[in-house]
Amino acid sequence: MKALVTGASSGIGRDIARELVGRGWDVILVARRTDKLMELKKELGKHAMCVRCDVSHLEECKKLHEVMKQQNIEMLVNCAGFGLCGEFTETDMSRELEMIDTNVVAVHVLTKLFLQDFVEKNSGYILNVASVAGFFAGPLMATYYATKNYVVSLTGGIYEELKRRKSNVKICALCPGPVDTEFNRVAGVSFSSAPIDSRTAASQALDGLMKGKLYVIPSAKIKALKFVKRLLPERIITQFCYKFQKKKKY
Repeated sequence: MKALVTGASSGIGRDIARELVGRGWDVILVARRTDKLMELKKELGKHAMCVRCDVSHLEECKKLHEVMKQQNIEMLVNCAGFGLCGEFTETDMSRELEMIDTNVVAVHVLTKLFLQDFVEKNSGYILNVASVAGFFAGPLMATYYATKNYVVSLTGGIYEELKRRKSNVKICALCPGPVDTEFNRVAGVSFSSAPIDSRTAASQALDGLMKGKLYVIPSAKIKALKFVKRLLPERIITQFCYKFQKKKKY
């Protein structure tokens, strides 16, 4: 069994790769930082191979899929992504567009291309790493929240399509709250509440994917927050999100 993991050089992507190898999978590690990929390959040994690819570029996504056709990929993990914190009028637009290309376009393109392959053979797994942010509007991280809204919505739509056609292909969105990764440094934030361990998130994500779950939310508090969203007006929820973001140090 072979899985392709984007964003494998750090954080959840790296730990998903570790978890997969521990469960008997071979992994293809994809990221921009070759040095980090090689460190992980050295750790994982013969069960891993490295591919340098910048998924923020559309043509590189297409080329990645084309090259991987000969590898008999059985699982796609879309984990590459990053965030940016600040007032929407003040954040750097070029950086935001790069975020959209990474968090949205790459996920869309790779999901579509690999899903077509999986549907044709009626087997395969897709894990899209989203965030609990995907269920909310996010003042002070507006673009990031919007990108994760897209991933959550896209995954949900595909999930229902596969269910209706009685397909054996499984798709799932991992929607964690704060996770202890370098994402926080890149986004320029520091969480006021203790984040969960990325290895825990990775393990629960794979368990949920294998069980056919649509969403995996690896925290009781975050699950409760999603439930509360059903009970309160959207305006109140957005105000809460603003206060939550404001508590971060950035």
